[in-house]
Amino acid sequence: MRDILIVSDDKNLISLITEVIKGAYPEAAVRSVMCCSDGREAALAAEYDLVVIDAALSGAAEGLAQKVISQTTAGCIIAADKAGCDELADKLEDMGILVLPKPVDKALLRRTVKLINASRSRIKGYAKENLKLHRRLDEIKAVNRAKLVLMQYLKFSESQAHKYIEKQSMDLRMTRYEIAMKIIKTYDLDV
Repeated sequence: MRDILIVSDDKNLISLITEVIKGAYPEAAVRSVMCCSDGREAALAAEYDLVVIDAALSGAAEGLAQKVISQTTAGCIIAADKAGCDELADKLEDMGILVLPKPVDKALLRRTVKLINASRSRIKGYAKENLKLHRRLDEIKAVNRAKLVLMQYLKFSESQAHKYIEKQSMDLRMTRYEIAMKIIKTYDLDV
């Protein structure tokens, strides 16, 4: 965990959260802002690993948390007074926003931060794998389209078109995708 944003005007809460996060992740950069509008700007302007919001901020904390979860990849924690904590948790936890009661317990905060970090790591792994699969799918689509172009314009059979793309890829030391895109641009004017 590298970048953390704290949205609170409570100096004690900010120092407690900073202390816990620095204890768990000494390399983490912690930034704090005093209001939800500044928090919204900061959360959307930079990529944070975690955003911690004080629910006592003028009723906009809930909306900010929802915006953080829907528009960024950051994990989100709301620190709320014990009286409204359960009600707020019931509304927000299904979205992945964790709600902690104030005064915040250091051990609970530390475990929550560790859990969010582990969850984000898993999600990043899935996103990386998903990107890899999308690239592979794009390559397959391009190669198939290039084969069709070769079959249409040069009257190749499918196996000849496939062998041609493979040979060009090896001879020119380019990927099959790059060769396919060159073929498509050369013969097919609808690129």
